[in-house]
Order: sequence, then C-alpha cells, then structure tokens
Amino acid sequence: MGELMKKMQWVCIPALLCFVSISCGGGFYHPGRLNQGRGLRSPLTPPSQEGVEKDHWKVEKDITLYYFARGQGTPVLVIYGGPGIPPSGPWKGLEPLENAYQFYYYHQRGCGESAHPVDRFSSKNYYRNMVELNSILGMSAQLADIERIRRICGVDKLILVGHSFGGFMAALYAAEFPEHVEKMVLVSPAGVLTMPPLGGGMDRVREYLPDEMKKGYDDFRRRYFSYGTIFSKSEAELSALNSEYNRYYIRALESRGIPVPAGLAELKGKGGWMVHAIYFSLGRSYDFRPALTRVTAPALVIHGEKDIFPEEVSREYAKILPRGKLVVIPGASHFAFAERPEEFAELVGNFFKGAH
Repeated sequence: MGELMKKMQWVCIPALLCFVSISCGGGFYHPGRLNQGRGLRSPLTPPSQEGVEKDHWKVEKDITLYYFARGQGTPVLVIYGGPGIPPSGPWKGLEPLENAYQFYYYHQRGCGESAHPVDRFSSKNYYRNMVELNSILGMSAQLADIERIRRICGVDKLILVGHSFGGFMAALYAAEFPEHVEKMVLVSPAGVLTMPPLGGGMDRVREYLPDEMKKGYDDFRRRYFSYGTIFSKSEAELSALNSEYNRYYIRALESRGIPVPAGLAELKGKGGWMVHAIYFSLGRSYDFRPALTRVTAPALVIHGEKDIFPEEVSREYAKILPRGKLVVIPGASHFAFAERPEEFAELVGNFFKGAH
C-alpha cells in the first residue's frame, strides 16, 4: 500500500489516544526483538507437522499456511507483496531456474488459502483489540512465520526472494536473523523503510489516475483509513476494501501503458485484518534503515525502469544493505519477473551462483 498510517483519518479521539500511546516512537514492532522470540504469542519453534496437509505448513497450533512449490534443488522462499495479496501462480522469471532450485510460494497468514484467524471483534476496548490483532497478524507474527518455515524446511540458511511489500518483509527478516539468510533478491521493494514513506506511496497511484477517477479514489482512501471505526468491521468488509484499492492500482498501470500481470485483477483471498494488523505494528512514525545495516547476506535489488514507484526507493535499499547491489531492468515496471522473464532469470540465476 505504501503510504500506510500517514493517511489515516481518525474520527474518534479515544482511538487516537490509544494508538498514540504505543506509536509515538513507532508501533508494536521493534526490530531486534524477534530473534529472541520476544513479543510472540507462540514460540519460534513450529509445532509438529504430523497430520498436516501436504500443501500446508503448521506454524502455530491454530495457524496453517498454504504453499505451492515448483522445481527441485536448493529451497528458495518467495515472499509476495501487498500487503495481503497472495501469489496467483509461479513467476515466469523463475521458471528457467527450477532445475536447480525449488521455489516455495506461500500465502501469508490472514490472506489467500492460509488461515484467516480474525473475523470480527466483539470487544469495545480499542487498545485491547489492537494488541490482540497485532499478536495474531502483525509484523512480528508474519516475520516469525518465515523463521518457522525455515525450521520446517530444515535448512540453516534461506534464500529469499521478496516482491514489493514482500521485499520489505524479506529485508526485515534478514535484519532479525542475519545468520539464517544466504542471499536475497528484492524486486521493487516497498518504500516503507521510513514513515512518512519514501516515494509517495498511494499518492503515486492517484497521480496516474484519470481525472474522473480521482474523486472516487479520495473517497476510497477516506473509507480505507477510517480507523476510528475499524473494529466494527469484518474480515470480508476489509478484504473488499483491499480489492477496491487493487482496482485503482490496475487503472493507474493501464494509464501508463503498463500491461497488467495475468491474474492480478481476479485475485481471491486478499487479506483484510492482516493488512491493518501490519499497519498497527509499524506505527505512524519510524525509521527501520538502521536495522538493515545488520544484514550480512548479499542482496540483489531489482527495479523496473517504468515502475510507477520511483527508482530512488530501490536505490535506498541497495545503498543501506551492506552487500546490496541495484540493477534496473529497462522496459519493465513493478512486475519485472513477468514482463522481462528471460532477463530476470539471467540476473537472478547469476546472482544465486555467486556472480555478484
């Protein structure tokens, strides 16, 4: 989403006071605590996988994650973006590498075919609801799932590929667990290392909308960020709002002459509560750039020349990561793996083999 909490339109003063009480220096999530398992509702050690469906991982006793795998060989975890948008299928840009690598595409908790553990809140206590939501679906829980997946897969070090908001998540995981990341590829990572965000966030989408859609988009953002009444909503209502954003985003792409990736418009299972849990986790003001200096793995940052989000965002990641390198793919936009699959595969394949 990009702009996150900046555009919240608070309509309830008690709600604002509750949020400020935990967010004056950031939200619930604080980098550096997760490695010790602090602030989690369950241990980092995952439960037994006995009896779990073959296309699911059990990461907590009441949370399973759906995944599908392609290829054979060294495991690679693909972290999709949004937040809250599950992958629609394997990436064309990774298919040429499937003879040497096994790519795991998973649906994050709270979206797609993975567990949706929150529907409605019955409590009227705003702060208590925030705490509960964060513990179940917030950033710490999402990053802990990556660590649990690593343990389930039985590997000491993961290779990570993250796209958009998933690139942001991959970078944070590598900061939390630098000893467990071998390499990572960040594809057009989201400009949310700081808040306010770098690169314009949702305003970039508005910039590329036709004039007749801008009023509707402004109304959408007002409804989307009406946090004073959020705990009266349901998972289905919030998921529908996430889908509504997707409609505007697709129209912005079309106005720039950018082909819409297959399946993007028809995606099902978009996250509802998980998206806002992550927003509460991050808070209204933060700077995660110092955390990324702890990353020890080499990082390839890929940016599409025609991406509606600016190159300066990807360049910032590459600059901060101690072993980061930026490559811009001409003619590609936000989905370089779909638009320039051969070039993408060559870049990633060489990087995996150590040509960095």
